[in-house]
Amino acid sequence: MVRIEGLDVSIGAVSILRGVDMELPSARFTGLVGRNGAGKTTLMRSIMGILPARNGSIHFQDRTLNTTATHARARVGIGYMPEDRRLVPHLTVEENVLMPAWAAGQHDPSARLAKIYEMIPEVEAFASRKAVQLSGGQQKLVALARALMCGTQVLLLDEPFEGVAPVLARRLAEVIAGLRQEGLSILLTESDLSHSRELLDTLYVIDRGVVQTGSL
Repeated sequence: MVRIEGLDVSIGAVSILRGVDMELPSARFTGLVGRNGAGKTTLMRSIMGILPARNGSIHFQDRTLNTTATHARARVGIGYMPEDRRLVPHLTVEENVLMPAWAAGQHDPSARLAKIYEMIPEVEAFASRKAVQLSGGQQKLVALARALMCGTQVLLLDEPFEGVAPVLARRLAEVIAGLRQEGLSILLTESDLSHSRELLDTLYVIDRGVVQTGSL
């Protein structure tokens, strides 16, 4: 589904990713584990087109994404859940979930929204509440729902369990595990394997911007 070859990414004059090679197969869960600052978020943002590649390439199905804008990547089915959620605090939960559909120009996202509510009924339960009124764990569920709005092929989940109370972390793990039946290609980052070990099919380890195959 996604293939990354020789990817180098810098932020300013600082080299962050160096020669990254990865594959994210269809209908598989891939983990990327590394300490804070190792380059996990930079890789996610590069796949999403938020950060440009200095060298190397990112391929999705039969196309190269290097020059594809972020909103165009969302249109082809790539969804991104950032670590810090990035919800718009004074919009309702439903408005936050619908934002990627509006940005991508989807004519009628109601069917996709209903499907997401079916997968994460908690989000439907507080759909009319402002995002600012939710707990951190509830906001993570909303951020996941928002990623699913456009993430019909590939889902990028950056530290989904970080800073979440244990009971909500378990619920997030249940929801993510349930996505396996949707046939998505999922990349999930963590600092360790405390929540995701049983979810993953493949593991990569990142250290100082270098990615290597790991073992579960």
